[in-house]
Amino acid sequence: RVCAVLGAQWGDEGKGKLADVLAAEYDIVARFNGGNNAGHTLVVDGKKYAFHLLPCGLVYPHTENLLGNGVVVNLKSMFEELKPLNEGGIETKGRLKISNRAHLLFDFHQQVDGIQEERRGSGGIGTTKKGIGPAYSSKATRNGVRVGQLKDWDSFKKAYLSLAEAHQSMFGVEVDKVGELERLKEFRAKVLEENMIVDGVHFVNDAYKNGRKIITEGANAALLDLDYGTYPYVTSSTTTVGGVSTGLGLSPDKIDCAIGVVKAYTTRVGSGPFPTELTDDLCGGDLPRGAPGTEIGRHLQEVGAEIGVTTGRKRRCGWFDAALMKYSHMINGYTSINITKLDILDDLDEVKIAYAYKNKETGERLPDGAMPSTLEELAMVEPEYETLPGWKQDITNCQTYDDLPENAKVYVSRIEELVGCPVSWIGVGAKREQMVTKGF
Repeated sequence: RVCAVLGAQWGDEGKGKLADVLAAEYDIVARFNGGNNAGHTLVVDGKKYAFHLLPCGLVYPHTENLLGNGVVVNLKSMFEELKPLNEGGIETKGRLKISNRAHLLFDFHQQVDGIQEERRGSGGIGTTKKGIGPAYSSKATRNGVRVGQLKDWDSFKKAYLSLAEAHQSMFGVEVDKVGELERLKEFRAKVLEENMIVDGVHFVNDAYKNGRKIITEGANAALLDLDYGTYPYVTSSTTTVGGVSTGLGLSPDKIDCAIGVVKAYTTRVGSGPFPTELTDDLCGGDLPRGAPGTEIGRHLQEVGAEIGVTTGRKRRCGWFDAALMKYSHMINGYTSINITKLDILDDLDEVKIAYAYKNKETGERLPDGAMPSTLEELAMVEPEYETLPGWKQDITNCQTYDDLPENAKVYVSRIEELVGCPVSWIGVGAKREQMVTKGF
C-alpha cells in the first residue's frame, strides 16, 4: 500500500519513469524531499512535460498529489510547471496539495546559493543554484517560513521580511522585498483559491487509514543524501528511505516496499568522487583527456543522451558500480531494483561491473557495503572489475524478459547476485511502455 521509489546511485536514474508507470495503480503520489532541483520528462499523449517540483501523478486524473513537509517549495516554479499541464488539457485543480509544514523557497535563497557556489571557487560542489541548500539552512536555523503561514498574510509578511533582512545582513544581497511580496500575494491567492494547503501529516495518514494506496517519489538519490552521500558533494535533504518518514510523517512500519532505481551503468552530474568514471574533460568528466576507456564514456554519454533536465550539464559516465550499490542497498533495504537504460549498452563488445573497492596503496579490499566518508579516503579507492560479454543486439523492441539476449540476461543476473537484491523492471527504451518485467 505504500511504495517508495528511490534513486539508488547519484541521481538521474530514471525514477520518474518508474513512478509514472506505477502511479497508474496508486491513489496518492507524494514528494517527500528536495525541491525544484529534481528533473525528469514525461510524455503523455505525445506531449512532453518537464517535472521538477511537482509529483508525476498529476498526469493521472484519478490521483491526489502531495508536496510533503520535507520538500522546499518555490511557488513561482510550481505555478510555472502547472501552466503547461493545464494548457495540455490536464486538470490539476483540487488535485495538488501542499503540506502546511513544508518550507518556502524565496528569490534570495537562489541568490545566496549562487554566491556560496562562487565563493567555493575551484572547489564548487556543482549545486543547481536553485536555492535548495539555503532554504534548508533557513529551516535548520529555525527562521524559515512555512507554507501554513500563508493563511495569515500579516504574520507571513512579518516572517518573510525578517528572513529577507537576515539574508541581506549575512550575505550582502539586494532583495526586492516589495516586488517579491507582491508576487507572493498573487501566488497565495491561487493557493488558497484551490485549497492546496493541507495538514500533510494528517492527510497522508488518513489516506493510509482509509485503505488508499500511496507511492512516494524521491528527488536525487542515495549517494547524494546529506548524511550517507559523498559529502560535501551531496544535496541538502534526506534522499534515502528514512526521508519518507521524516518528509511525509508516515511511520516506518507503513512503508511496504522500497524500489531502488539504477542505470545499467553509472552517471553523476557535477563535481564529486566517481570511482568507475570513464569520462574526460571533453565530456565534463575528471579523467585526463584520452585516458583508457574514455571512448566508452563518450559513447555512453552520447547514446544515453546524458544531459541534465534541470541543469543542462553533461553527465559524467562510468561502468555499473555494484560496490556502491551494496552500500545503497544496505541503507535502504530495497525490495527490488529497476534497471534503466539497458539498451544504451547494446553496441558494446563487453561490459564491466565494479564488484568491490580496494585501497590503491595497500591493495586491501574494503568490506562489502563499506563506503569511505571523506574525500581523501574516497580518492584512495580503486574499483575491482569483472568483465562480461556484450550482446551486440538491439533490445528496444523486447516485450518480455525472455526476449532479451542471453548475455543481457546474464548481465542482469550478475547485478542481482552482486547487490543481493532481485531486479523487477528493466528499461529497454525511453518510452513509458519500454519496460520489461522480471518476476513481478
